[in-house]
Amino acid sequence: MDKSPDAFRTISEVAEDLDLPQHVLRFWETRFTHIKPMKRGGGRRYYRPLDVDLLKGIRHLLYDQGYTIKGVQRLLRENGTQFIIALGSGDTAAAEAISQQKQANARQEEALAAEQDRVDAAEEAAVMGTPKPAAHGRRLFGLIKGEEEGPVAADGKRLSKDNRTLLQETLFDLLECKRLLDQVR
Repeated sequence: MDKSPDAFRTISEVAEDLDLPQHVLRFWETRFTHIKPMKRGGGRRYYRPLDVDLLKGIRHLLYDQGYTIKGVQRLLRENGTQFIIALGSGDTAAAEAISQQKQANARQEEALAAEQDRVDAAEEAAVMGTPKPAAHGRRLFGLIKGEEEGPVAADGKRLSKDNRTLLQETLFDLLECKRLLDQVR
């Protein structure tokens, strides 16, 4: 009596279907995080139909196409499980469509990130203003001024020119750090 196509499969059924030893399937579970059979009491594994299709795709890539485990891991990471399933079932048109869609999504994300960087830079420029170079050092918000002018410290005294210069340079360094961190995000 055959099972329904939607039925869960035991590890022995999957191993027989794929012509692989059971220990290979257990090993693949450690190498491919996408393979997650349901485990019942006593650790008995039950593979969903999608798990079986993914295993077929992995088997095809490793044994028929000559990929390494790292190569298949990279394909999974870059293209997802549906791509591997399509390759395993021989549906190269679907695999190509999935690959093209992933590439289009990646280009769109890059464009959105670049646009967000431009918006962030414009907002920062609007808020911060443009620093004006001075002969004696960098200048921001008119922080470095004449000897008798300048910001007042908490004790009510004016900062010396040297202290204002140090404060100004520290502020520029912090702004540069913020800009670099924003680029990384």
